[in-house]
Amino acid sequence: MSAEKAKYRLEIQQMMFVSGETGEPSHSTTLLIEEIVRSQVIEMLLQCTQLAHRRGSRTISTDDLIFLIRHDRAKVSRLRTYLSWKDVRKTAKENDKEGGGDPTDLLDDPTTTAAAAGGPGAAVSAVDAVGKRQKKSKIGLPWEVSSYFSEQVPEREDDEDEDEVEANFATLQRLKNADERTRGMTKDEYVHWSECRQASFTFRKGKRFREWAGFGTVTEAKPNDDIVDILGFLTFEIVQTLTEEALRVKEAEEKVKAQSGAGLGGRKRKRERGLFAGEEERTPVEARHVEEAFRRLQAARPKVRAMRNFAGGGGRTRLGLV
Repeated sequence: MSAEKAKYRLEIQQMMFVSGETGEPSHSTTLLIEEIVRSQVIEMLLQCTQLAHRRGSRTISTDDLIFLIRHDRAKVSRLRTYLSWKDVRKTAKENDKEGGGDPTDLLDDPTTTAAAAGGPGAAVSAVDAVGKRQKKSKIGLPWEVSSYFSEQVPEREDDEDEDEVEANFATLQRLKNADERTRGMTKDEYVHWSECRQASFTFRKGKRFREWAGFGTVTEAKPNDDIVDILGFLTFEIVQTLTEEALRVKEAEEKVKAQSGAGLGGRKRKRERGLFAGEEERTPVEARHVEEAFRRLQAARPKVRAMRNFAGGGGRTRLGLV
């Protein structure tokens, strides 16, 4: 195994650990998730290239990537927040250069590192660290109704749209899950878990990620830094979604085994645990759990299924994005 591949698989294991998996997932499971993530990235690049050709352009844009996940309003809102604070950090860095400050202070800050590694919520702390000298700008999308008009309605500070409300609910749910996963951790374990949250496919690995994703083969366009950052954000989301769904599959499988064992008249009763026995050791998810999780995530949505039936039920099914 090359050192480059070993680093990527270590990043995947860290992402899985943050998502609720044990600290040491099996090698076969890690390989499978890596292949799924890579196939998802290639599919996104192919669809973005088609969208770019439709509008008469040879290069893909950030809007093409966001358009692919437009139906997931919570994810789009988190991504827009991430890009907004990324622009704030960039502006703050430029102002520090002009003012004689050290531009590396912002890059070396751990909160900034966590934000660039796929944690859009951590970007707020990064801006707090530099004094909140910039205001977060709202990222507009060309398919929104407001973009059809030359004049824009002034924004209110207390005005929240439906996407932001849904994103806030999803963020609160994630914080709740993170609290449950870290509740029984020691100080050292929590420090390790916090470091794993900074895992990323792209942060300070831009050249390696371009080769791994097939840039130059899948698409001829040379991606800019924003596109690479968005793909880094989405790959973290893919690993997290796959891991959480695989854990649900594993939990359902264990429940079925427990019920079948209880129905055999006690012949396969679970061995009683002692009074002072510690927590039962968790087993990592296996490749079959990830395969079932991916199959569930690929299931056609009711809206898509209805449109296919209206068209006669035929047609080729495209790989769905996680």
